[in-house]
Amino acid sequence: MGKHDVIILGGGPGGYLAAERLGHGGKKVLLLEKADLGGTCLNVGCIPTKTLLNSAKHYIHAQEGAKFGVTADKVSYDWTAMQAWKTEVVEKLRGALALTEKKNGVEVLSAEGRLLGPGRIEAGGEVHEAPAVVVATGSSPVMPPIPGAAGNPRVVDSTGLLSTASVPRRLCVIGGGVIGVEFASLFSALGSNVEIVEMLDEIVPFMDKEQAPVLRRGMKTVVFRLGCRVERIEDGTVFYRTKEGAEARVEADLVLMAVGRRPNVEDWGAKEAGLDFSPKGIAVDERMRTNLPGVWAVGDVTGKSLLAQTAYRMAEVAAADILAGGGAAKGGQVMRYDAVPWAVYGIPEAAGVGLTEQEALSRGVAVRKAMLPLRVSGRFCAENGFSAQGSVKVVADAANGRILGVHVVGAYASEMIWGGAVLIEQELRIQDAKQVVFPHPTVCEAIRDAVWAIE
Repeated sequence: MGKHDVIILGGGPGGYLAAERLGHGGKKVLLLEKADLGGTCLNVGCIPTKTLLNSAKHYIHAQEGAKFGVTADKVSYDWTAMQAWKTEVVEKLRGALALTEKKNGVEVLSAEGRLLGPGRIEAGGEVHEAPAVVVATGSSPVMPPIPGAAGNPRVVDSTGLLSTASVPRRLCVIGGGVIGVEFASLFSALGSNVEIVEMLDEIVPFMDKEQAPVLRRGMKTVVFRLGCRVERIEDGTVFYRTKEGAEARVEADLVLMAVGRRPNVEDWGAKEAGLDFSPKGIAVDERMRTNLPGVWAVGDVTGKSLLAQTAYRMAEVAAADILAGGGAAKGGQVMRYDAVPWAVYGIPEAAGVGLTEQEALSRGVAVRKAMLPLRVSGRFCAENGFSAQGSVKVVADAANGRILGVHVVGAYASEMIWGGAVLIEQELRIQDAKQVVFPHPTVCEAIRDAVWAIE
């Protein structure tokens, strides 16, 4: 074999964290990335969207400050300055990431890689060999074959909307999932007239059915067209069919296509190398092993859970398996998905971990539950007002009291949900969680209140 112990194909969250962990563990790692280090998340996804959303929140807070005793005159935003700050954040974090890889002894090669088979990848005009290969090629936005969408300058994906030269006066978002909700929150906060057209009967379909309406009510200035199917797009006009069968339309200056993402399983040799995959992703076991010996896959390309935090954990599991020799049938780290939290960084936020009430019931598990408004938290009221939308829901197994799910809507939801992940990962019961002490006053205390409200 060559001079490397591990070759990693893709420099997004799964790829770069696997490289860090393996380098820290003493392996000689070659990390291949054809674009910018950090992947979609750092460059055109998680980080830039959160940066712009934070600017939008500052704008909202300045506008609403009077009721909290702070008055600002002639409040305005500067989209160009917001974009400049976004670029600065991304570039500095990308530089910091490169230094982290270097610190761990990782060699980063800016080149497109092609898997030739177990232990062999072609990149940069030569064939690189190593005993272990990790595939982390990520995912791409889905562009459905809606008539009038392809080649239409008014129709953009999330990457295109992030770099738009100006804030659109009217924005139509096709798709009410995570991406759609976050961009709708951003631009509605900046004054755009935003309408979301969603084919399903509720936004963010994986949310608990009692919580999704709370999120929707919190997005007060966004118009939702639920249960509607888009049929065609003409220039900036989106024609859709309502659930009653009537044709309707939305006039927009820009149309965001936000119907999801698909794993990148093509054009890098997966089929030719003999990998077991489908359009839904690469097949992996609980240690992220593929069907090919010495080849692991992590992150979005597996299709298991298209979240950066899932990619992080997958990377750690794969790295641990590689460091252990990749041959252990039992023991070691394995990937568990029920304790992976998710977050929607809208205005307001939403987050959850574990099973929803509906998922638990579909598995034949009887549940006990409690759902409380975040107004039970004095700090939430003090910082957000008494009319702000927010709620917390805890779902537990009725038979043994084990906590199955924690779901939050409202400000700070994304910063609270890790606590729910710990409760579920450690398989705590209601009586166990009652003994956990939360600082006061905090918003996360609402989780403890909900636990106590179950019985």
